[in-house]
Amino acid sequence: MGKFLFIAEKPSVAQEFAKALKDTHVKYNGYLEGQKTVVTWCVGHLVTMSYPEVYDPNLKRWREDTLPFLPKKFLYEIIPSVAKQFDVVKGLLLREDVDCIYVCTDSGREGEYIYRLVDMMANVPAEKIRKRVWIDSQTEEEIRRGIREAKPLDAYNNLSDAAYLRAKEDYLMGINFSRILTLRYGNMLKSHLKLDKNAVVSVGRVMTCVLGMVVRREREIRKFKKTAFYRVMGKFAVGDGSIDGEWRAVEGSAYFNSPKLYKENGFKDKADAEHLIQELQATSMTATVEAIEKKKEKKNPPLLFNLAELQNECSKLFKISPDQTLQVVQDLYEKKLVTYPRTDARVLSSAVAKEITKNLHGLATLPQYLDFLKDIKGHGLFSKIEKSRYCDDKQITDHYAIIPTGQGLTALVGLDETTKNVYDRIVRRFLAIFYPPAEYRKMSITLKVGKESFFSNFKALENPGYLKVYGNDKPANDDKKSDGAVEEEVSETNFEAVAKLKKGSVLDVAGYEIKDGETSPPKRYNSGSLILAMENAGQFIEDEELRALVKGRGIGTSATRAEILSKLVKINYLCLNKKTQIITPARLGELVYEIVKASIKSLLNPELTASWEKGLNMVADGTIKQDEYLDKLEGFVSKCTNDCKVLSNYAPLSRIFGLVDMCYVK
Repeated sequence: MGKFLFIAEKPSVAQEFAKALKDTHVKYNGYLEGQKTVVTWCVGHLVTMSYPEVYDPNLKRWREDTLPFLPKKFLYEIIPSVAKQFDVVKGLLLREDVDCIYVCTDSGREGEYIYRLVDMMANVPAEKIRKRVWIDSQTEEEIRRGIREAKPLDAYNNLSDAAYLRAKEDYLMGINFSRILTLRYGNMLKSHLKLDKNAVVSVGRVMTCVLGMVVRREREIRKFKKTAFYRVMGKFAVGDGSIDGEWRAVEGSAYFNSPKLYKENGFKDKADAEHLIQELQATSMTATVEAIEKKKEKKNPPLLFNLAELQNECSKLFKISPDQTLQVVQDLYEKKLVTYPRTDARVLSSAVAKEITKNLHGLATLPQYLDFLKDIKGHGLFSKIEKSRYCDDKQITDHYAIIPTGQGLTALVGLDETTKNVYDRIVRRFLAIFYPPAEYRKMSITLKVGKESFFSNFKALENPGYLKVYGNDKPANDDKKSDGAVEEEVSETNFEAVAKLKKGSVLDVAGYEIKDGETSPPKRYNSGSLILAMENAGQFIEDEELRALVKGRGIGTSATRAEILSKLVKINYLCLNKKTQIITPARLGELVYEIVKASIKSLLNPELTASWEKGLNMVADGTIKQDEYLDKLEGFVSKCTNDCKVLSNYAPLSRIFGLVDMCYVK
């Protein structure tokens, strides 16, 4: 009987597989070999798509008459820097004593693509058995389960088709659009920026769309004009203290629908606010409780982390970029501490939910979480997790949410502070789902002074529930009601004092004051919120049908979004403030935005990018065939490229360039 060959994506992962196989392995150059098994690795990508000049040397020089470039058969080549490892892997794949190949690259579209390219370039005989290992963590138990339940590689052919198409899509759009736009506008850009070398207009399916999102947001901020407004606040005596109330011009007020108002709770002119206070003081120095509404509210623990949510949280809390977060969580994954990071799901699978006590049991050895785990175990809080909102097989495509494995804990000692912090956030988000909701007592009071109304809203935490896991470091602030009213969180003692009020109660007016305010412009993206915006690109799509079509798909993938953002910063299209993680467009990026807007405008819109991403997922699902997708792709690339050839818009573009420059004059 022959040997079993296991091919991982990285050397570190190969080491974990070797340990799990329980074979006596000897280390060789590029692989490990035991009595029954051989383990090797790919070092990431070993194969890449060939540039046009490989098809024809004449294509090395960029010329309009060679575009669009749409090869009938795509060519691939070995990446020179890793050619030595490719030869090792190829030699093992072709060894006569290797009967069965286990594909252990990352469980996703990109991992599938990495192996399929190697298989294709190595010309592996069709008769060799190939099996796909699909795992969610690198614990020994999960690796052994993945090997035991490995399916024939052919079961993933649709995913492979989608992976090839994604690469072809990026290649065709990048090659054709970057070349045609550089040929048409490169000299114009070079002259305008007074560059010594030629200017390349670099565009891509996802990155140009992201550039568009950032530029449009920045322009909204520039156009925004602040509006000052003045709110009238009342202070009303209650027992030994007082409560604040906000005046609003509701129906019955002398100012209802008045043109003097900025919305219903403020004046455009401070003098009008002062006049209202004078009227109130002349009317009465007491207020009557007109209405009281009391209720209880429950707030559920948030859903678990997917990669985008984790990147957003780490950007806000730790001021690290999305690609840094991905590196950190990938390191945690490779150390067996957390499950697979490149996931879009925020829930567990039912299979994992049934065995979740294993994860909890492991975490119980860490002192900082022990009290929480005693709660969870003592009250049986884990027993119903399978039937909760945190478990849903329908919401999972490739992998479930990022959670701690409860294993690999000895590695925590050697982690840097940032990595420990990220791990802590993942653990606490996980533990929180086993706790009951936080419970608040809430009260809304309407006070009347003559015809005018004041409104107060209070809440007190009655039962912390899952907030116990977070301590003083609570999740995102939620103290603003949907109507914009501020909700004051008070202690239980203060709440009880206010709760004694009844309809008809009369309170003394302790005074009035004017609070100055002004409208705020849209917020700039930070690195985390931009990743979330990419994931939720449907919110920017006006067409309701298309918005529903791309819901949950977004632009880019969890595995590529951080890389795309990093590239935009690297090529000086976007600027990233490392301290605040705030993202703004660079001058060059805005000029390129204008070039694309004047030539291939659809590249800037989420509709196009999200619809292509949806198409790739349909190929992966087997809903459409790869030939159908490729035909549409080539048609789009051909039309856009040929349309650019006949454009004559240098004069208007030059004027727009001048307007852009004015925004960057210091």
